[in-house]
Amino acid sequence: MEYRQLGNSGLRVSTITLGTMGFGGTGWASPVGHIDVEGARRQIALARDAGVNLIDTADVYSHGLSEEIVGQALGSGREEMLIATKVRFPMSSEPNDAGLSRHHIIKGAEASLRRLGTDHIDLYQVHGWDGQTPLEETLEALDSLVRSGKVRYIGSSNFSAWHLMKALAVSDRRGLARFVSQQIYYSLQARDAESELVPVSIDQGLGILVWSPIAGGLLSGKYRRHGAEAAEGSRHLSGEWDEPPIHDEDKLYDTIELLVEIGSARGVSAAQVALAYTIGKPAVTSVIVGARTEEQLTDDLASAEFVLTDDEVSRLDEVSAEPLRYPYWHQALNVADRLSPADRSLLGRYLS
Repeated sequence: MEYRQLGNSGLRVSTITLGTMGFGGTGWASPVGHIDVEGARRQIALARDAGVNLIDTADVYSHGLSEEIVGQALGSGREEMLIATKVRFPMSSEPNDAGLSRHHIIKGAEASLRRLGTDHIDLYQVHGWDGQTPLEETLEALDSLVRSGKVRYIGSSNFSAWHLMKALAVSDRRGLARFVSQQIYYSLQARDAESELVPVSIDQGLGILVWSPIAGGLLSGKYRRHGAEAAEGSRHLSGEWDEPPIHDEDKLYDTIELLVEIGSARGVSAAQVALAYTIGKPAVTSVIVGARTEEQLTDDLASAEFVLTDDEVSRLDEVSAEPLRYPYWHQALNVADRLSPADRSLLGRYLS
């Protein structure tokens, strides 16, 4: 297992993170899995043995049950693992029990600490944007948690690039704790993040944690164009799940066929190929894998040791390529003489 610095922080994180949306698996999280405490213990043991040192959860996963299961399953092994959790979404119908106000952030952190059975959260992430709460209020609340020792590092999740830059500017101007990472969707199924979220991470020294790196199972190799291997129980096919959305089915199928081809030639699963691809991308610190079964988790964990060749990466880049949108095509045509490393993370392949 490789360990990478989480952005400009001193924290070292395994390239695979254990995801826990399926821990508990109640309510809207039900399609993801129904893993109880004993199942969680087994998954955590498998992950730990493979070198994983970060577990990612959120207060909203099964309405706090995921956090409770993480805390119970870790038990005395808490100090061997880093814990990341999140705050933003409603935890009750009470009008102040949602968003990124000082009230909700402090209340949410204290509730997460109780459920996790710990005295600190290693990485506390705001789970989404709140355009109705001043960023100053949000960031000052997070800073107070860091200064109190209840939180070690802070991160964002699902922000747009301008949201992120505005938050970083507020932190810098006011001398507040700064986001060290962002958790985003990024996979061969949709590489939107490469336009702005990856470049801003490179430019601002942020780590990237990737959620759903095999696109909710779409890139597992079971979901095929001609139904040769029907994806029985597929969340997308059953209509139970719509994240991530599928905009171009033909490109998705072409990508899956290439994943299966490369995997077959190398003696690994399509999922391992998809995970290795994303692990190898600029600014990516870790990919978050969650599995319904221990067999799936074991296979996903093996991707940490699998490295694609340059030719395989190029073929995957090509089959999953997205159109270069404005102003990026204009930059590639007209200002290529003065591009930064962040710019080149997107435009480099169009210039070669």
